[in-house]
Amino acid sequence: ANNFGLSDLHQMRGRVGRSNKKAFCYLITPENSNMTSKAGKRIKAIEQNSNLGSGINIAMKDLEIRGAGNLLGADQSGFINEMGFETYQKILQEAINELKEKEFKELYKSEKLDDPCYVKDIQIDTDLEILIPDNYISNTTERLSLYQELSTINDEDTLENFKLKLKDRFGVLPNSTIELIETIKLKWILKKIAIEKIVINKNQFIGYFINDQNNPFFNSTIFSNLISKIQNLNKIVTIKEKETKKGLRLLLIINNIKNIKKLNEIINKLINL
Repeated sequence: ANNFGLSDLHQMRGRVGRSNKKAFCYLITPENSNMTSKAGKRIKAIEQNSNLGSGINIAMKDLEIRGAGNLLGADQSGFINEMGFETYQKILQEAINELKEKEFKELYKSEKLDDPCYVKDIQIDTDLEILIPDNYISNTTERLSLYQELSTINDEDTLENFKLKLKDRFGVLPNSTIELIETIKLKWILKKIAIEKIVINKNQFIGYFINDQNNPFFNSTIFSNLISKIQNLNKIVTIKEKETKKGLRLLLIINNIKNIKKLNEIINKLINL
């Protein structure tokens, strides 16, 4: 059995027995020491997933053992585990965006007009707890699946349904998970005002505007309205310039920030979203 793939083993095991005919599938292997590391993992996966409906778990294990593959190329195996899911997802999204902007530019003209986001991804550095804690959902695979689902949500209704589903399945949401969901909303807003990096530390928010001074955002109505409103809130919200290797960079600074929800409320008022 060590010479077969996981899907083959699962299929063979599922073919024995019919209706009222009880049968058994015997998988014969050499000693563990005589099997390769990957073969050992495949046999262990088959042993651990023998219940009805366990096919999805076997498929996920197969993905983990072989790698996720190159979705934009010909390779059938990859190294997603070595670089991490988040990094892999980011690189994949960058590749897709590059194809949209260059080779398939004509097909995505309307998308750029409908979605005035000036930043593709936002780097977050914070001392706040923004996560699904293991004492809320103990199963690591389940938590990773929920993180993945959350990362694909891009509208308010779907996000609200996600919250309701969590509450229904696992109980009242802990504060750290509420903050995580609010962070998704925060990213939507910040992409529209061209902030590509944020630091939240000791109740202070610092947002780094994109470094490209020629970006159309700086000539947009949103930016001009932002500047005019900040002038009326100079005790709470300020804009400063910081000297970097690439020249001056604008920073958006907001004080007295105790949670992400409060931050969302302030920024929403600034840009009338």
